[in-house]
Amino acid sequence: MALRVAVAGASGYAGGEILRLLTSHPEVEIGAVTAHSSAGRTLGEVQPQLSGLADRVLKGTSAVALRGHDVVFLALPHGQSASLARELEPGTLVVDCGADFRLRDPADWRRFYGTEHAGTWPYGLPELPGARDELRRATRIAVPGCFPTAVTLALYPAHARRLVEPEAVIVAASGVSGAGRALKPHLLGSEVMGSMTPYGVGGGHRHTPELTQNLSRVAGERVTVSFTPTLAPMPRGILATCSARLRTGTPADGGEEEVRAVFEAAYAEEPFVQLLPPGRWPSTASVLGSNTVQVQVAVDPEARRLVCVSAIDNLTKGTAGGAVQCMNVALGLPERLGLPTNGVAP
Repeated sequence: MALRVAVAGASGYAGGEILRLLTSHPEVEIGAVTAHSSAGRTLGEVQPQLSGLADRVLKGTSAVALRGHDVVFLALPHGQSASLARELEPGTLVVDCGADFRLRDPADWRRFYGTEHAGTWPYGLPELPGARDELRRATRIAVPGCFPTAVTLALYPAHARRLVEPEAVIVAASGVSGAGRALKPHLLGSEVMGSMTPYGVGGGHRHTPELTQNLSRVAGERVTVSFTPTLAPMPRGILATCSARLRTGTPADGGEEEVRAVFEAAYAEEPFVQLLPPGRWPSTASVLGSNTVQVQVAVDPEARRLVCVSAIDNLTKGTAGGAVQCMNVALGLPERLGLPTNGVAP
């Protein structure tokens, strides 16, 4: 029997991407699709790329509309998932693509989001050590932010093996879809085309505590993070360039081959992480529309720093694909089911 799946926030970029993937998932029957301001419109009006669902009418987002499903994906603005999730059945698998349940420290939540912390759910990045075991028992899952997905998968093997000092410097470029679908003057085409701009500089981006949380978890000690995001003139994609100072007395002292061996061991069995051959570098175009993360590593011997670069599609592996991957793990389905590993080019 097919799984009945509902998507709240189906009119947004993340919700639309979840639906795109679910239409190719052989174990899924799409149930309720809901929205806020777009309620009453058809999906064809707001998500014209979803031709097979074009006649489906968006319901208002409410617990009543979402009850009775096996799985509910919440693709809502930050801070809106918690109250809705409390009204859903305990046995329903709820996968939240917002930030409400990602952070473990209530003080971090209050500082970056300005409201009371709703709690912490199992963290939906299966590639982290021990994560799959936790997700297999879960009925509530918090999907990572898009930047934390790209950065954590670029750096975590180095911190887990303590090849580097407990710090990281990250500069990551994101396509404009990462800011959501709401109209904002600084995201207009005429403002973005031909220009790159930083934002959230000096530790102000909301993903900073999540990055610190992830890297500290695998390192077993607090990792300080300096994170500078930039807005790139492209619809989707993240390219993250991450570095950390090499420790002495570790395999990193042997040079790049030894470091590379650590990453090869970490990702040998990961279906969605592609460690590129030496000399090839990640690109956002190569992962467009896929659930794949491309990773490359290099050692800068003069600066004694490890440099790790990753590329993801922020809407697929960075949000919707990661959410569907978590659903597969939680329900005991093949992890790759319904998820593309090939990108779209040109």
